[in-house]
Amino acid sequence: MDAPRAQITGLVLAGGQGRRVGGQDKGRMMWGGSPLAEHALARLRPQVGALLLSANRNLAHYAQGGVPVLPDVYAGFQGPLAGLHAGLSDCATPWLVTVACDVPNFPPDLVARLWQGRGAAQAAYAVCGDRPQPTFALYARTLLPTLETFLASGERRMRTWLQTLNAAAVPFDDAAAFANLNRLEDFAHGE
Repeated sequence: MDAPRAQITGLVLAGGQGRRVGGQDKGRMMWGGSPLAEHALARLRPQVGALLLSANRNLAHYAQGGVPVLPDVYAGFQGPLAGLHAGLSDCATPWLVTVACDVPNFPPDLVARLWQGRGAAQAAYAVCGDRPQPTFALYARTLLPTLETFLASGERRMRTWLQTLNAAAVPFDDAAAFANLNRLEDFAHGE
């Protein structure tokens, strides 16, 4: 069954500290002539009904892109779960899918495959080989209270939360599709 695009909002996670790239805002770093966040939004747009962007810096710049920009409620760069919290809090559709801004070539059928692979689960995430890709995941909006409880306990690991949900692990076989730009030298290699 095809994913019901109108029922799914896409969230690009671009709210990190960028420690491995000298504290730069990765979403604004250039890749192939445009900022990474724009690559992620463009790749996700045809897969979902609506878009959101999680960011904690340069909010006015991101807002120029015409996509709602959501800063974390939790101060201090608490990680991707804080961005997910902002997304689930603002999401107007029953489902939310997340992607990391620093992975410009994620699968163009990511959402459809997560949707099909979720079964009866309220969450599904990508796995490539033996490597979970927890920032590439689909969530039911109804999970927001569960996430708030998890965050209130002091936990911040996305993978740990997915395990508590018994989320479906959806296999992908193209490791290059999940290659992220984590260090300055990764940007030097071009596309």
